[in-house]
Amino acid sequence: MKTPAQPTVLLVEDDIVAAECYKGYLQKKLINLVHVDTGEAALRYLQQATPAVILLELGLPDMNGMTILKSIYDQQLQSAVIIITAENKVDVVVEAMRYGTFDFLEKPCQADRLLVKLDNALHQHNQEYPQYHDLIGASKPMQAVYQIIGDVATSRASILITGETGTGKELCARAIYKESQRANKSFAVCNCAAIPAQLQESHLFGHVKGAFTGAISTKKGLVCQAEGGTLFLDEIGELPDSMQTTLLRFAQFKTFHKVGSLQLEKVDVRLICATNRELSAEVKAGRFREDLYYRINTIQIKLPPLRQRGQDILSLAQFFLQQFVKEEQKNFRGFTDEAKRMLLEYEWPGNVRELQNIIHRLVLFNKGQLITAQMLTALIGKEVNDNPSSPVSCHSLNVKNNVSLPRIASTSLNVIRSLEEIEKEAILKTYEYCGGNATQTAKLLGISRATVFNKLRQYRITP
Repeated sequence: MKTPAQPTVLLVEDDIVAAECYKGYLQKKLINLVHVDTGEAALRYLQQATPAVILLELGLPDMNGMTILKSIYDQQLQSAVIIITAENKVDVVVEAMRYGTFDFLEKPCQADRLLVKLDNALHQHNQEYPQYHDLIGASKPMQAVYQIIGDVATSRASILITGETGTGKELCARAIYKESQRANKSFAVCNCAAIPAQLQESHLFGHVKGAFTGAISTKKGLVCQAEGGTLFLDEIGELPDSMQTTLLRFAQFKTFHKVGSLQLEKVDVRLICATNRELSAEVKAGRFREDLYYRINTIQIKLPPLRQRGQDILSLAQFFLQQFVKEEQKNFRGFTDEAKRMLLEYEWPGNVRELQNIIHRLVLFNKGQLITAQMLTALIGKEVNDNPSSPVSCHSLNVKNNVSLPRIASTSLNVIRSLEEIEKEAILKTYEYCGGNATQTAKLLGISRATVFNKLRQYRITP
């Protein structure tokens, strides 16, 4: 019977005494331990092999260990990195976490701590986290996200989730909530872009009877509904100035007034915010309050775009295929090799949400057991064939990129329609053309994203 290969552990340590000490701690472990004493030697080794775990000293003689960590992250190597350092500064820890560090060991480290952390890292390497709550993917960028969620979920710190539209920011927020000690309490969601500005304060903080026209009774807001639990503010970059000021005080003290009331109320709520905007740029442009930005950005989690997640694309495609096959009672069971190639080569400007919509349409309008390249060609074939290595901006839906927009409305001398009818058709057809992507719809029509949401609700369509 063939003995399974032992996992490789790379030790990057220039201190010979410390290195020999670690080797002594690990001598009974069933691992293949490789030791190098410089950063250059570590980088050379990583060009030839991918160890299961890397024990990385930051203070190397020829380079900062952070350089090696960044290289591991950039190459998406499937290695769990444990940082060994005498530094415990917050900025060092935060930067290391950004680049996917699995855990930390502070010098001098004890044998039991090293063994426990190594066992945990080896377990992660074997599991590869194919799914974490509702987040799916085993790529290095997603494993880094899972690790950060696990590290921060139990804290009380405010979290800002950033990333392009469709990357799964609400799923990330729900994963934090489920991992937290508040998981048995409420999870309240507010889409800041979907609520008219004049109703936002009432929606969040509630109002008393008679506070404004139509306030026929006292109503609790989302912050009260989330008492003891988590409040998720999606698209926080869309908040108007007046609400940013109001939210700042709440984020700082967790106190608020209902609209029309002088009574100060206090709640115990964990705040998680999300945006697809670059809020630091919004601050510089004067469109977002700097003090609010720093208040909600205690910890930031940046979700990677789908185009940077490699084989996760195929895992997600298969997951959605099984889901829609069951819903629509079809017979599909997978993808041909050529279809897989097309999925991997496409840039996915709409990210996971776009992939989900495309798989749903493929299931709806086709028959068979395998999704073929021919089926995909009608939806993404032109972009893949014409621009196989182009950046995401080349797939933006605009005239400059020679993408033909749908014929939105037609008129003749015999058929005169109201502007309201033409507007409705324009919005609905563009929204359908964009695969349900409200941001792209808004850009094409030259209107705000909030207007798109408001119109969809007016037409009784759930975004």
